[in-house]
Parts: sequence; structure tokens; C-alpha cells
Amino acid sequence: MNSKPKSATTNHALQRIGATRAELSVVREKSRLMTPNVFISYSWTNQAHQERVKEWADRLLADGVNIILDIYDLKEGQDKYAFMERMVTDQEVSHVLVVSDRAYAEKADARHKGVGTESQIISQEVYDKVGQSKFIPIVCEFIDADTPCLPVFLKSRIWIDFSNPEAINNHWERLVRLLYGKPLHEKPKIGKAPAFLADKSKVPSTPARAKLATLRQAILQGKPGLRMYRSEFLDECIAYADALRVRERPNVNRLGEKVLEDCGKLVVVRDLVVDWVLLEAEAVPSADFSESLIDFLERLRELKARPEEVTTWNDAWFESHKLFAYETFLYIIAALLKARAYEDLHNIYASHYLLPSTERYGNRRFDRFDAFFGHSETLNAVLAPEGKTLLSPAGEMIKRHATREDLPFVDIIQADLLTLLMAFITPETQWYPQLMHYAGHAMEFPLFVRAAQHKNFQRLAIITGIADAHTLRDTAAKGHERMGVGRWHDFHFQRNFSGAMNLDNLDTIR
Repeated sequence: MNSKPKSATTNHALQRIGATRAELSVVREKSRLMTPNVFISYSWTNQAHQERVKEWADRLLADGVNIILDIYDLKEGQDKYAFMERMVTDQEVSHVLVVSDRAYAEKADARHKGVGTESQIISQEVYDKVGQSKFIPIVCEFIDADTPCLPVFLKSRIWIDFSNPEAINNHWERLVRLLYGKPLHEKPKIGKAPAFLADKSKVPSTPARAKLATLRQAILQGKPGLRMYRSEFLDECIAYADALRVRERPNVNRLGEKVLEDCGKLVVVRDLVVDWVLLEAEAVPSADFSESLIDFLERLRELKARPEEVTTWNDAWFESHKLFAYETFLYIIAALLKARAYEDLHNIYASHYLLPSTERYGNRRFDRFDAFFGHSETLNAVLAPEGKTLLSPAGEMIKRHATREDLPFVDIIQADLLTLLMAFITPETQWYPQLMHYAGHAMEFPLFVRAAQHKNFQRLAIITGIADAHTLRDTAAKGHERMGVGRWHDFHFQRNFSGAMNLDNLDTIR
């Protein structure tokens, strides 16, 4: 005699138990829902209308709603007016559906016959209890395109459109949820006040926010002249940041506090720029956007430099804008990765950026992407615990500024790691991945982990411009040697970074 293996029988039994438990869970959830008791008030306009109301009543009954309807519950010999009044005022009746067509509205307003009597009782309840949600208008007919047939006492109430089969299907779930007290959209619990409200530093307002809103509308509506809207937005971002540049000798005794305060004020521009990058890179990627992005980065690079009118200075005076340019650059890289704008990433790393006039010496006219790197000489005093020295005060500040939910701090670390790879393969560039101090032993980075698959390696190939994984590994190894990474003793557990970049496994899964 053939029989199932014991393990198969056991698995089948466990599956059945799981299904039973799932079914019981559904039953328990249903039992926890209070059964609504719903009275339907309507006009006997004609036979078709009565049948339609009956059909809705039957459908609600099938959905577990206890319906009270005259054709079911009003028996011969009973007083119909007493029945109506009891249904309207009874505390056990959770809702009254007022099914209103033209005939119902006219009879209610004229106080005519049964509907008139019933509506008098309902209207008194409605007027006496302004905040009530017991009486729900169901609109079956419209006077014109925008005016529903409702009696006067219900005209100001929120109603549900049941005027045609499509409207009924669209709003049926809404009605059932309303009757059960289970709305589709529930107001979330109130959270904590944002941390920035406790920040005593004053953040100037900026017109850039309004300019971005205008640009967004222009993009979504397909308006011509996007370049103009984009330029106005970016000009405002640069103007805001430029206004915070040091042009007079600062108080050197509190320079660290000044740098931290100004960097905090500049976060608003960082976020607006990121919003712009995500908007255009995800919605309507274009050559015009790519060109504007490179131009903006060149202007961002210029903010790091000494203003022309400043003739006596110390480089530490401009630290806040050096850090701002660094942080914003990494956020742009992270935003483009999120938007899968790999061509734009390649352009950023491949481009040359015109130096500000105050930094052009001899034949030197252009910088590469490593010019956006920034570190801090002053922040350790204000960010480190007493008696301690931070491995990266700039990294600590960026970590504290990592408040965006759509680009968490791990995404910014990944952007830092990608830029290190690009420095490995780009001659004459340098990059120190100071955010990697926060990576830990087990942190993985999706861009590099997924690049083990051939289809996902193609993304990295576009960014780097190297289509072959072996060539990329060899080029990265040479860059690692050129930059002297082996002497970076602060990175104890992954000094060569090949593990974090998943270099040995790139393009190994076909």
C-alpha cells in the first residue's frame, strides 16, 4: 500500500493548521467589529426606485450590515409613523441612510405625506445635533451637473453619490467603511514636535521654496520655458547661500559655533536642491537638466572660495561653505542613485569644473569632482565629547543633519563610497571617505551588492564608464595603490574598501 512520507503528511497538516489559524483570525477580526444597525429612509417614487433601494439593502445585508427597511420590518397593523419615529430616534440605530431623489426632496420640503413626516423627525435631529454623523445623505439624482437633489435641511451635509452604477461601485466601499466606523484614511497619531523647533539659531526665509513650487507646477503641467523657471530657482538657492558667506572678519573665538550655525542654516538649501534633483531626474530627465546640474555644481564649487572683495582672510573663515558644498554634493549623488539617473552620475564624475577667479593660478583653470570634498578644522571643539577627538567632525555634522526619510544616512555613506571608487579609477583625483567611519562591519550598500548580477552591474558600468568587471577591478586596485589607502590606519576593519564595494563579486551572476 502506498502512503505519503511522514514529513509530507506533517507539512500538509501544518499548512492546514496555518490556514485554519488564518481563517480564525479573520473570524475574530469580524467578531470585533460592531454590527451596524441601519435604517433606510426613502420615497416610494416608483417601482424601479423601490427595487433599487431593495437591491442596496440586500447588498448591505450581505456585507454584514443589519438593515431596517419598511418592506422587511414594517408589518400589517403597525403604526407606520411610530415606526418611522422610532427608527430615527432609537439609540440602537447607528445610522440612517436618507436616499434622496427629486421626489424625496420635494416631499420633504413640502412636508408631504410619509416622507414629509419622516423628514420632519429627521430634520429636528439634524438641527438639534449639528455635529451628528448618524444621518447620511445618499444622492440618487441631480438637478444639474453640480446640484444634488436634497431637501433643504440636508443641503449643507456631506453626501455620497449613488446617482448611477459607476458612482455606486466607486463609493460602495466608502459607505460600508463609514457604517462600520473603519474609514480608509485614518488620521495618524500626533507625533513629536520637530527637532528644528528647539534650534535657537535663526534660519532666514528664502524665496527659493516658492520658486521650486513654481518649477514643479511648470513640469507637471508641461509648460514651456522650463529653463527660465529652473534658473530662477537655482539663482535663489545660490543667492541664499552666498548671503551667508563670510565677508568680514568673524569672531575667531567662537568660529566652531559660527560654522555649525551657518551649516544648519544651509540645510534648507541642500534639501531644496535635492528636491529639485529628484523632481527632474525622476519626472522628466533631459539633456537640459543634465547641463543645468553641471552648471549648478560649478556655482556650488565657487561658494567654497574666498569672495573677491575679501583681501585679508584665513581659510577657516570659509569652512561652513566648504562643508555645505561637500554635503550637498554627496546628497546630489545619493538623489541621482535613487532616481537611477546613471548617465547624469557619469557626467558629474567625468566633468571638469571651472575654478573661481580667486583660485586660478598659472595654467590651472579647472577642477575635477574631488574639489567638492570638505573637512573641518574647527568643528571638533563643538561636536566631540570633552577630551575626545572625532575621526571626522565633518562626517559627524552630516550625520546629525541626516533628517530626510527619503535619503537616509546610509544612502549618503553609499554616495561617499561610490565617489571613492570614482577617485580610484580617475587619475589625478583624491578622495577620503570620511562617512565610512560610520559604516560599521556589517553595513551593505545596495548599489554594490546588486552589481553582482550582470543586469545590475550595467548600472555601475554606466556610472564608471568601464563595461568590464575585470577591468574595473584592476583599475580600482591601481587607484588604491596610487592614493596610498593602505596607510589610512583609521579604517581598521576594511582598509582597502574592496569588500564594501563588493569588487570581487561584480558581474558574477548571469
